[in-house]
Amino acid sequence: MVKTSAAGSASSARKRGGDEVRARSGDGEADKLLIVGIGASAGGLEAFTSFFDAMPPDTDMAFVLVQHLSPAHKSMLSELLGKTTAMSVVEAVDGVQVMANCIYVIPPDSTLTIRGGRLNVARPAPPREHRRPIDTFFQSLAEDQQDHAIAVVLAGTGSDGSLGLAAIKEHGGFTLAQAEFDSQAMAGMPESATLTGQVDDVLAVEAMPARLLAYKRLLTRTVARKAPASTGKAADSDLSKILAALRTRTGHDFSEYKEKTLSRRLLRRMQVAQVDTPEAYLDHCGQHPEELDLLFRELLIGVTEFFRDPAHVEALASTVLKDLVAGKGADDEIRIWVPGCSTGQEAYTIAILLREAMHGHRARPKVQIFGTDIDDRAIAIARAGKYRRPVAGLSTERAERWFTEEGGDCCVQSEIREMCVFSVHSIIKNPPFSRLDLVSCRNLLIYLDADMQDRVMRTLHYALKPKGKLFLGSSETVTRATKLFGVTDKKHRIFERRDVDRPALPDLKAGDRGLAPLPSPDIVPRRADDRIDKSTRRATEKYNPPHVAIDNRDRIVRFSGPAMGQYVELSPGAPTFALFDNLRKSLRPAVRALLKEARATGRATQQENVPFRLNGQPHLITLTAEPLEDHGGEAGFLVLVFQDAGPASRVAQAPQA
Repeated sequence: MVKTSAAGSASSARKRGGDEVRARSGDGEADKLLIVGIGASAGGLEAFTSFFDAMPPDTDMAFVLVQHLSPAHKSMLSELLGKTTAMSVVEAVDGVQVMANCIYVIPPDSTLTIRGGRLNVARPAPPREHRRPIDTFFQSLAEDQQDHAIAVVLAGTGSDGSLGLAAIKEHGGFTLAQAEFDSQAMAGMPESATLTGQVDDVLAVEAMPARLLAYKRLLTRTVARKAPASTGKAADSDLSKILAALRTRTGHDFSEYKEKTLSRRLLRRMQVAQVDTPEAYLDHCGQHPEELDLLFRELLIGVTEFFRDPAHVEALASTVLKDLVAGKGADDEIRIWVPGCSTGQEAYTIAILLREAMHGHRARPKVQIFGTDIDDRAIAIARAGKYRRPVAGLSTERAERWFTEEGGDCCVQSEIREMCVFSVHSIIKNPPFSRLDLVSCRNLLIYLDADMQDRVMRTLHYALKPKGKLFLGSSETVTRATKLFGVTDKKHRIFERRDVDRPALPDLKAGDRGLAPLPSPDIVPRRADDRIDKSTRRATEKYNPPHVAIDNRDRIVRFSGPAMGQYVELSPGAPTFALFDNLRKSLRPAVRALLKEARATGRATQQENVPFRLNGQPHLITLTAEPLEDHGGEAGFLVLVFQDAGPASRVAQAPQA
């Protein structure tokens, strides 16, 4: 029977057996209501019907349906679904408290959001070109319900729901997308959602209810047991073992991430893997090593967008960037670093703002914006500079001015892309850039514990020029580093590097040192160490590690952590630091020729698209050899830089390593 009022839905949404419905303000985390947002196009009635036909009426979950509707179209969804399920089905009204075992349907010509567990209905809906009702609701649901939010994307055209689904993941929620369609025309929304990489499972609609119920059972058990209860940094803890396995698998150490961050992200993977204890999850990882890769991606979820926090970005543009450009000509340089850049929107945003600030300048300074992240997939997207429409945070005016359209995607114009260099790099274990005018490090520190935050702040201080600026996220500050940074604009999180007597780079983590000297004192006199370090850092910062430094007899005297394993492997037997004894065989011919040319000319030499195999897959690499400044051409000291150019397009091009 269809209920026609919010009061009716509340009274009818009692569990069988007389238990009280639990709304958002439940007795505790284990009792907190799970709210499922479901999005589909106007033609998604069949998908909705199939979903609720398989969903029991007493799940203690709430469901909010967001459908694409014409403003003049009267929705019949409430009435039609009322014939499919015993749950209460009502059209959403402004201010109604979301209750368990109820289904709420978006009204026509409206925008639906949620705040404090209550639905907000705003009329009229935005113009068609700005109307994304599913994204809008999902994003508000993520912020309001955090890890008790669920997003389901069903059949529909376009890409609505993809941005909101990513927000659900950022806040620790659960996501599903439809797998099977009667018409390929209706596959657009689920396929777009899946391409974000943020979908936990892709299923037929009929299989989704069982998956959600299994997820709810695991969530209830793990939250009730407070698992994992602590970071467990003791050597014998399950979490410590999981982090050790993760480090072995990926080369990255997450032990100094915040306890809450680790616990929430690990809990998410436990739920998806359908295990309810860290011990069981560790066993699961042993049986399925690829699960560690998924955990790594879970810890790296980076939801970003162009011009994020518009007021903060505008403040940066009107003060810092305007001043950077003022008075500079073609012989000057502006250097900026964006650590934790994710898929590149932040770096491109700054490039656009700088280009706008240069409008009317006849002679423009050279701009280098270094975007770095440990997520290789995100860096690949950043390098491509191609984003699916609609692009979050990007105005129509800027989209037309700085982007081109290619196959429905939004592509960064070459003059903006050429200002940015993207590389896989860890702010924790790799050497930083130097002589920087600005570092934009937003929403990275919030995931690190206090000790790691201190080390990162010292790294950023070291990287900046005197009076260089630091731009942080809206929830970040320099409270623990007031000796290193002063306040320029507290409201918009802009700070200035203070001069200190001895600015120093903090020690890199043991075992992960970015420029680790090798234990071979006969190769280079100790008094030369500082000069080699400085020269190597100057030579490589324009490219970004991985790299190795070699002497005039091609022996390795310095290396960066990421170079080891991918391109350079210590050979078996007695240790040797001869480059060509340890270099991957497939790279040796190209490197020999490159080193010979660099020594002969005394200049940097580069060879692009050199084929080799990485983890058994065909890849291309750009090799650069450059003489070290402080030793000169006659000394023969060089730095050899490895830059991953991505997968090879033709397998036959890549020889065996």
